[in-house]
Amino acid sequence: MIEEIRIRDLGVIAEATLTLGPGLSVVSGETGAGKTMVVTAVGLLLGARSDAGAVRTGAKSASAEASVRLPSGHRALARALEAGGEIDEFDGGEFDGGGGPFAGLLLARTVGADGRSRAHVGGRSAPVGVLAELGEQLVAVHGQSDQIRLKSSTAQREALDRFAGDFQQTFAAGLEQYRALYRRWQHAQTDLDELRHNGRERLQEAEALRQALTEIDQVDPQVGEDDALKAESIKLSNLEELRLASQQAREALISEDFGVDADATTLVDTAKRLLENVADHDEELGSAAARLTEAGIVLADIARDLAGYSTSLDSDGPGRLAEVEDRRGVLAVLVRKYAPSVDEVLSWAQASRVRLDELQDDSGRIEALEAEVAAAAAQLAVLSARLTTSRTKAGTELSRRVSAELTALAMPDAKLVIDISTASAPGINGADEIVFLLQPHAGAAPRALGKGASGGELSRVMLAIEVVLAAVDPVPTFVFDEVDAGVGGKAAVEIGRRLAMLARHVQVLVVTHLPQVAAFADQHIRVTKTSGGGFTSSDVTLLDDGGRVRELARMLAGQEDSATAQAHARELLDEARSGR
Repeated sequence: MIEEIRIRDLGVIAEATLTLGPGLSVVSGETGAGKTMVVTAVGLLLGARSDAGAVRTGAKSASAEASVRLPSGHRALARALEAGGEIDEFDGGEFDGGGGPFAGLLLARTVGADGRSRAHVGGRSAPVGVLAELGEQLVAVHGQSDQIRLKSSTAQREALDRFAGDFQQTFAAGLEQYRALYRRWQHAQTDLDELRHNGRERLQEAEALRQALTEIDQVDPQVGEDDALKAESIKLSNLEELRLASQQAREALISEDFGVDADATTLVDTAKRLLENVADHDEELGSAAARLTEAGIVLADIARDLAGYSTSLDSDGPGRLAEVEDRRGVLAVLVRKYAPSVDEVLSWAQASRVRLDELQDDSGRIEALEAEVAAAAAQLAVLSARLTTSRTKAGTELSRRVSAELTALAMPDAKLVIDISTASAPGINGADEIVFLLQPHAGAAPRALGKGASGGELSRVMLAIEVVLAAVDPVPTFVFDEVDAGVGGKAAVEIGRRLAMLARHVQVLVVTHLPQVAAFADQHIRVTKTSGGGFTSSDVTLLDDGGRVRELARMLAGQEDSATAQAHARELLDEARSGR
């Protein structure tokens, strides 16, 4: 819900703060005082088109800010975070009468006198379109020139489906079953169309894969072979250097050519015997002699290894080097054609064999897919027929309930007509085209919502629909402007009562000129106009009980100080409180 709205330099409002709470809040005031600027501010926060003419005369810009409080996990919070905004998380506290974690989100919009507009979500600059996306999830505005929330056929179908899910408990499960089957049917149909329409391309692909795999199989590359051959090539290309180095190293370890004093193993052996001769005199020298013994053994092993290495080099030669380079050349061809390395060539070949098997089995797959598509289509027809039946029953009940509400809202001959027809082709939500129509009076042709009705009548129609849908299709906040236009007396009382009914489920903000409506408010906000110094400005005040009585007296008789009018106002408040 919206906790607070702050307005600056918008229309006749220089600066105002509206502190709102749950339930029903009404805004009243004299004609021209600026009541509609409250609705304008909300519209700006919902991404409505900006109008430089709404900027207060003499001001550089106008701004509107709103602090919104939502339960943690609300989808609007995720969109705000995605847009880069920041949210404030709280562990607990009351929200709509219940405890639990919640989050705070700040929305802001600035409109310059030059017509330029800026939007902020969660303290961060964002496109105005983001405000519009959030607005669809947070607030529904119904007024003379405002967009109808249920204008699109998609929104109307979703609203009817939610009502049907509440009206018939099996509907939601049936719709999900249909959607899952439709996705499988769609996937199978897509595969079948591809097989039928791309046969030549698939044959060409299969032939290309077959040739490539034949080439790879003939070469028969092994895992890691390219790296192994590279290492062997480097070795064979440097045989003489390797042989000379290994021979000299061996001679340095054990060779008479270096002389007795230069032979490493002899020197180590000499040092060991010298220490062994005196080891009885000092245990530390005995330990050193033992370590020299181990060193001698290691040196002898290394010398033998070097002798073996030199011998192995004699078996290699130019012939083997040529073989290695030829093999590397053959592997390079595969790497150049199919993948960056031999290992990746092997992986590509494995995947290509699977793909080739698929391409070679086209005829069998076509038959299987045809059978799958036919079976799924037959079952979809059965499920969609069930959905149509359920929607028809739900539509009849929704129409009956809304029409009953319209009767109480001074539109006794009006009727909501929910037209359900067969779509040109089944879709993800069934085979139904759903349209909400308004029949203004008996004998008149039903027309689409928003056509053939005044702003006030349309607001009442939407109020009737929202009251019926509130329990199953809630938006956190509703704003109504002109909902009471052209009515009075008992009808006005019924409008107030139904607004209060809607406010049991959601937050409702209403701009009204009728005391019968205002009497039902949980909070009453008054907009007053003052003039002076060549300027006109408006102030916004949250009324206490005494202030409400005086304002209702003004709305009733135009005389807020009249004792009779105030008595009537108190009576109206008492009746509203007892009739909620």
